[in-house]
Amino acid sequence: MKAYKIPEATVMRLSIYSRYLHQLLEEDIETISSGEIAEGVGVSSAQVRKDLAYFGEFGTRGVGYRVDELYGHLMKILGLDRSWNAIIIGAGKLGSALALYQGFAERGFNIKAIIDVDPNKIGVRLNDMEVESIEFLERRVKEERISVGLITVPAAVAQEVTDLLIEAGVKAILNFSPRVLKVPSDIILRNVDLSVNLEVLSFNLAYYKSTI
Repeated sequence: MKAYKIPEATVMRLSIYSRYLHQLLEEDIETISSGEIAEGVGVSSAQVRKDLAYFGEFGTRGVGYRVDELYGHLMKILGLDRSWNAIIIGAGKLGSALALYQGFAERGFNIKAIIDVDPNKIGVRLNDMEVESIEFLERRVKEERISVGLITVPAAVAQEVTDLLIEAGVKAILNFSPRVLKVPSDIILRNVDLSVNLEVLSFNLAYYKSTI
């Protein structure tokens, strides 16, 4: 089945399922039912079965799923059975925090470079990396075979940085800036606007409070 036919919400839930299954593996749990997965992650068992059905048949009727096998299937489906090299543009507080975050490597995303234009940040070491000038962007993308770019720069320069990443050969971009970016149809773009998520929380707090 073509990837573009898979609902984005399904892909996001698969990621949640995989994290839950990893937790179960650490607890030495060998088998699990769709109902138990559903209860563990907060969805219905029908939703779990529907999400998995996009990719084939898993598990055994009346027995459930082998945790290790289903986890392996999900990691392959999510493309996490391999490593992806990434670059961070912007060495401010958020960019620095992302560069130091160990969870990326645990899921197969290797931060290979961090770039900035501020002379005061260039040369600063973050883990095993040194913040480099924007002049090194294209070289690092090619040398490190980088396919993912993380943008943590101010909104005013986010589009310019995006264009540079695309020209350098990056195929997927995770945008943390509060700017709507324009990219070609063959570039994968995800936006992470923390303020939007806070506003969703505030909506739910206000809405549910008003209905009580």
